[in-house]
Parts: sequence; C-alpha cells; structure tokens
Amino acid sequence: MKFVLSAEQRMFGETLRKLLAEAGTARAARAWAAGDPAPGRELWSAAAGAGVFAVAVPEADGGMGVLPVELAVAAEELGRAAAPGPYVETLAATELLGGSDWLARIAEGDAVVSMAVPHALDADVADLVLTADDTRREPGELLTSLDPARRLFRVEGGGGFTGLGALLCAAQQIGLGQALLDVSVEYAKTRQQFGRAIGEYQAIKHHLASAMVELEFARPLVFGAALSYGTPDFARDVSAAKVAASEASYGMAKTALQVHGAIGYTDEYDPSLWIRKARALYSAWGTPSEHRARVMAAL
Repeated sequence: MKFVLSAEQRMFGETLRKLLAEAGTARAARAWAAGDPAPGRELWSAAAGAGVFAVAVPEADGGMGVLPVELAVAAEELGRAAAPGPYVETLAATELLGGSDWLARIAEGDAVVSMAVPHALDADVADLVLTADDTRREPGELLTSLDPARRLFRVEGGGGFTGLGALLCAAQQIGLGQALLDVSVEYAKTRQQFGRAIGEYQAIKHHLASAMVELEFARPLVFGAALSYGTPDFARDVSAAKVAASEASYGMAKTALQVHGAIGYTDEYDPSLWIRKARALYSAWGTPSEHRARVMAAL
C-alpha cells in the first residue's frame, strides 16, 4: 500500500514550518537554555494557534480530534526547527488526561505538561508533571543534559514511556535529521578546500548520501506507525520507527559534524542546536535496545 500525505496534511506542515522559521526558533532555543522561557512561550502560543495541540485533543474536549498523522507532521516540523519546550510530552500526556479540564487548556496552548520518562523535561515551566502511569509528581533537582535546551529534572517514580510519546519523538528526530542534512549539503556547496567546494569530494558525497538514505527509510516507518495508532500492531510499529529514527538522526548528526568540522559544535553556530538534540533524543522515550526488544517480542 502506498501512503502519501493529503493536501491538507501537507499544508498543515508547510504552514507550521513557515511559522517556526519566521519566529526565530534558534534565538528561542538559546534563551530557553539560558533560563529565559519568554521567547519559547511566545513560540508555544504561536504553535497552538496553528493547531499543533488541538490535533491531540478530542472534539468533545475542545480539540480537532485525535489525528495521529497530523501529530507526526507537527512533531517533524518542531524537530526541524529545534523548537524548545516539552511539546512531545504535552501532546503525549493528552492520552492520560481524558475527561479532565486539562485537555481544553492544552488544546488552547494554555497548559504545559511534562512527563517523567524517566526524567521530566522542562519541569520548572510546566503546569503539570506526570509519570507514564498517570501519577502526578513534583520535580526534583535539575540534572545535567546533553542538550542545554532540554533541561531535565529528577522525578521520583519516573520511568517507562508511552507509545504516542515514542512516535512523536521519532517524528521529531526525522525533522531534525532533515534540517541537519539540508544545512550540511548547503555548507558542502560553499565551503572551499584546496580550491574546490568540499561537496565535490567523493568522501563527503558518500557520507551525505548514506545519511539521506537512512532518513528516507526511517520516515515511512514513522508515518506507518502513525497510521497503526490504536491498533494491536501499534507498539511494534512505533518501536521499529523509533529505532530507525534514532539511528538515522544520530547518524546524520555525526555526518554533519564531520562535514562542518569543529565549527559545527560551537554554541554560536545553529547546527549545534540540532547536533546536541539528536544525541539527547537518541535514548529519549525508550532506548534503542528497549525498542528492539519490543519488536523482537512481537515477531
């Protein structure tokens, strides 16, 4: 069976991409990492206005209905933009908050929710912190994070993950991997070495082509898992997607660092935002070994 996004789904993604690009997410991410959430909260409100949270909330609770493909589209664009904040956590928490007033607040962008899986992302700016088994908790100490824009807090009883959260994390990884591929290709076209653009060298071409193929193979698995949401195959499909997305995005981050050299990891250079996030998300919402075990158990 061949699957393609509908015209409405493509328009949703393109609109969100444009909104995030114009909002200056790199600036917001740096401010967020420095402890200033104001630009990130403005971005959050803009994303809510575009319908990012409404597609996770049933119509009876003020949303547009739970639309898993649209959710994956949104998460991919949020990853592409390196948008700071617990977007995946808030979206995933809607599964656990059925029948409560929180859903209407989330749909409007008025509520920020973090989930301890096992640590709670940005718990200090969250209105609610949940564990994967729907227990409300208070955040503890701030921990060291691989990505400064992903501020993690220790939470008693944290652990596990949910399938929807893993799916949206995987979609986010595809987006950030694609962003790194795009910026690396552009850099390879303009960076000169020995009188030639480095993109003319076969070694660079091969690295970028391999990374692109990995992303192209992972993306259909993500949307395939979105289509199986709510079916008995969802746990297997989302784990396969998460493994593929983790390997593809982290592999792309390593390739981007090779293409850019040391400048790719400097704080002032935007690719560093995606490179650090790719490593942090590699084991978020379940490690690759955990998800591989789930796939094997389903065979």
